[in-house]
Amino acid sequence: MKVGKIAVIGTGHIGLVTGACFAEYGHEVVCADSDGSKIESLRRRRMPFHEPGMEEVVLRNLDAGRLSFSDDVGEATDAADVLFICVGTPQRPGGAADLSMIESVSRTIATRLRSYKLIVEKSTVPVRTGQRLFASIERHLPLRVDFDVASNPEFLREGSAVHDALHPERIVVGVASPRAEAILRALYEPFHAPMIVTDLQSAELIKHASNSFLAMKISYINAVAMM
Repeated sequence: MKVGKIAVIGTGHIGLVTGACFAEYGHEVVCADSDGSKIESLRRRRMPFHEPGMEEVVLRNLDAGRLSFSDDVGEATDAADVLFICVGTPQRPGGAADLSMIESVSRTIATRLRSYKLIVEKSTVPVRTGQRLFASIERHLPLRVDFDVASNPEFLREGSAVHDALHPERIVVGVASPRAEAILRALYEPFHAPMIVTDLQSAELIKHASNSFLAMKISYINAVAMM
């Protein structure tokens, strides 16, 4: 199955690494961000943060024409067939995740949909955010257009994010249709990693379970170190 152009919305730690590594495996990728100064810096070949190996991957794929940058999320939506949402979900004072950026992106995507697209949440989000994302896009659609929402949580470690993205131990995808599953299988085929396919909520829950297990291991070894 042929996968079309990919748009990665958000050029933070997850978005930029994800976009560059998709390009490294031969996909055509546009990384979009509403922060014009960040995009201008990337166009000038300046990295917004340090991650080992990232600059080499970004520059190599810029030179090859597989990777580009845009400060217009709407135009990136128009150009792509698969959209990865990698915007921030910071914690609110009460502890809940702030999903305002995901809501804003969903509205932009909805207004630009004219043909089928697969929208993939990759940001760390609460369980059921995929359902909320689907409902938001459907609510703001100006025309009746088919689309799918999927979940594809990231498991990247700072300091080895590029290696983790290029050589994942496993790929988790939560999908609601065979079409979405087929697209993601084709997209990740060059990565040669085992794929776990679940429904949307299970994929979101796997991410939280993984984070919780990691926190438990860190707490445990810290307790051991203090003995």
